[in-house]
Amino acid sequence: MGSWAPRKRAFLGNAKFDPSLTFAGQAANRMSLTILTVPGLGSSGPEHWQTRWEQHYGYRRVEQREWDSPVCSKWVAALEAAVTAAGPAVVLVGHSLACATIAHWASTTRCPIRGALLVAPADVDRPDFPSEATGFAPMPLNELPFPSIVVASTDDAYATWERAEQFARAWGSRLVNVGALGHINSASGLGLWPAGHRLLQELLG
Repeated sequence: MGSWAPRKRAFLGNAKFDPSLTFAGQAANRMSLTILTVPGLGSSGPEHWQTRWEQHYGYRRVEQREWDSPVCSKWVAALEAAVTAAGPAVVLVGHSLACATIAHWASTTRCPIRGALLVAPADVDRPDFPSEATGFAPMPLNELPFPSIVVASTDDAYATWERAEQFARAWGSRLVNVGALGHINSASGLGLWPAGHRLLQELLG
């Protein structure tokens, strides 16, 4: 186990994120931020920290037409549409399969974003990966063109710690070890997950 810290890259835009402000309150900034949550397979239920963040902080969810039998190209297209609609001052907060979606999207998009928090990236190359998800393998291992943090657990059933390290190094992401929190999902019992939100604030500087 360990951590990985990439070289620092400049953020796109010059907005400053203050969690105590509403989006209206951020109008004093030259460019306000839009935080988009990007759930994984099956979406995120009412007890998931992504849902809690949406309810508490007003973040918006990237909706997919098919949550249970996802096709990578369709998920990437939906993400592209959401980012395009939101504008350049976007931060993505992905969980599980959404991390692979974001990596695929990043390899083709021309849309600039401020950064991405990538939580519990699921290893789409595993032989036991859910067969209902198609087109996500192989996992893209190109450096992401925006700042990012990979958050990983030591006992995630969907990706080993070693694979999380590999993803972070390939993507140029900072890697954060949160210990034994499983898949960092509803079953992890994180509630609003304030520690995760602090990482989002750190990503935004």
